[in-house]
Amino acid sequence: MAINRVGVVGCGLMGSGIAQVSAQSGYETVVREISDELLEKGLGKIKKVLARGVEKGKLKQEEMADTLVKITGTVELKDLGDCDIIIEAVTENVDVKKDLFKMLDGISPPHAIFASNTSSLKITDIAGATKRPEQFIGLHFFNPVPLMKLVEVVRTPATSDEAFEAGLGFVSSLGKTPVACKDTTGFVVNRLLIPYLLDGIRAVEAEVASVEDIDVAMKLGCGYPMGPLTLLDFIGLDTILYIAGIMHDEFKQPQYAPPRLLEKMVREGTIGKKAGKGFYDYTK
Repeated sequence: MAINRVGVVGCGLMGSGIAQVSAQSGYETVVREISDELLEKGLGKIKKVLARGVEKGKLKQEEMADTLVKITGTVELKDLGDCDIIIEAVTENVDVKKDLFKMLDGISPPHAIFASNTSSLKITDIAGATKRPEQFIGLHFFNPVPLMKLVEVVRTPATSDEAFEAGLGFVSSLGKTPVACKDTTGFVVNRLLIPYLLDGIRAVEAEVASVEDIDVAMKLGCGYPMGPLTLLDFIGLDTILYIAGIMHDEFKQPQYAPPRLLEKMVREGTIGKKAGKGFYDYTK
């Protein structure tokens, strides 16, 4: 299962990052979006990130040019038809992902590996929509993809040894550290992270301390690079609410139950940095 050509579906926050690190690692990379407008926006983000690297002296101009020439943007799914691995980074909805892979199953070569970047859904549920569950894995990258070193590589009971080893090798070739995971909701990171973040919100509800002091306490007391409430704003409270809902439905355990304050803030649209306001105000 040699991987030479990489396909990425979705050129948003995660997809653009995956396409970038793939091309930077020497792979011919095809990234697909559903419209020219979204594609241009995603490719523009890649150029901006690379240009920032050049400005900071972390990247040479020639390396930026070599990376960009390896990326092909498209709005046609059929243009992914000759890829050796296809990584999906679309909306976190199991039906959307299943429909996508059903279509990819009909146009991809028999040897192609399918991978989902889902952070909370079971890989088995998505793989069941295809005729190649033995060639289906999870590749959960973290945001921002160019900087974060971890990738959770998820194996289902149906995944073959060859596909799993190919996934591990591919991740290592990107300069990332792979962590092998079973196919359980939330995998490793979110299974541990979500209760922590929700407890941060509960601490605000209980008026244990101010938002700022809760963050400072966890940074200085536990050595975390950012406090839970800053991290919530960065990820997006709507995203956390969605993931917590999935995990609570799966495990039926109270630590995954969304706090009322989280639900209220999402209803009001104060969902974090992308909205200009969450636990902190970003409009100033």
